[in-house]
Amino acid sequence: MMTSKERMMRALRLEKPDRLPATVHQWQDYHLEKYMGGVDALAAFKEVGLDAAIQYFAFMGQFWIPGAEEYLVRTPEWREEILVLDPNPDNRILRHVITTPGGKLTYVTGADRTTTWIKEYMIKRHEDVDLIEKYMPVAELDKKEVARAYDEVGDAGILRGFVWGDQAGCWQHACCLMDAGDLILEAMDNPDWVHRLLRVLLEKKLRFIEESLRGARFDLIETGGGAGSDTLISPKMHEEFCLPYDREMHRALHDAGHMTTYHTCGGMKNILHLIAANETDASETLAPPGTGGNITDPGPVLEVFGGKVAMIGGLDQFNILTAGTHEQIRAEVRRLFEGFGRNGGYIVSPSDHFFEAPVSNLKAYAEAARECVY
Repeated sequence: MMTSKERMMRALRLEKPDRLPATVHQWQDYHLEKYMGGVDALAAFKEVGLDAAIQYFAFMGQFWIPGAEEYLVRTPEWREEILVLDPNPDNRILRHVITTPGGKLTYVTGADRTTTWIKEYMIKRHEDVDLIEKYMPVAELDKKEVARAYDEVGDAGILRGFVWGDQAGCWQHACCLMDAGDLILEAMDNPDWVHRLLRVLLEKKLRFIEESLRGARFDLIETGGGAGSDTLISPKMHEEFCLPYDREMHRALHDAGHMTTYHTCGGMKNILHLIAANETDASETLAPPGTGGNITDPGPVLEVFGGKVAMIGGLDQFNILTAGTHEQIRAEVRRLFEGFGRNGGYIVSPSDHFFEAPVSNLKAYAEAARECVY
């Protein structure tokens, strides 16, 4: 019998493990507190019998993590101050004011007990990119802390990291600095300006890869993000504004010794060939229509990814994992195994975050995966 780490790493290497690896994407603190008795994610994985995929968040720059302000990076040239406009934990509003030698930038975030969102975007003028380029700092990881987390996970699963930024992909990060609809219009009207913004973000991400991820003990690094999905932008736009930057990041990550997974929490059936072309090792989240995606039939996905790109995801976290019966969960896990996983190279997972899934359903999910034996 394989350990969870061996099982998941074999799948990521496009091999067949002993049985179907089964995990969840980013166990949320809200669920841990409400349903799991306040244990940490690693203990929760062990309690329900799933293969652990532990996310390392500290100083990775993801604004959407509850309490993300704890990890803000400040320098003398990038002084970020936070004004609490509303302390209500169910609708917490923060105003961020960034002071640089060249001028000020502002943005506003909202948050509840589950997540954080952007209410006012940082980029309001084309010239704001100058301030981002000159002064926005890049986080620096404590590799000793990463190693400690890696050892803590041990054989129970894998340790995942991100490329620094509000989102790991350049286009996706840009959609956190400017409203996605406005950025799409800019991409049509002022493509050179958009490419300049993306190149500025890419250079900072490449620096993070070289300085913080080279030598860091991660099993898998996440790139991409939902704003590159084909339910938001066209394949043509993805090819121009995502693909070249994604590919350059993946090459840098491979050079630094890391495997990558490209995250597309939304539609992806029309950009499968572009995801394969960006040279990622794995692709997630295979999101079905019930979660905002468009993957229904594993066949077309296997035609592009089979034997070339490992696959992660596919399980509807709302209609199946949360609201489904144990029989429905078992049937869906079997369908996913026989569809995506019959030749190996597949890790079943909810396609994204869940918040209200009953513990008994999580255990039924783990049991169903154990029945899917190679």
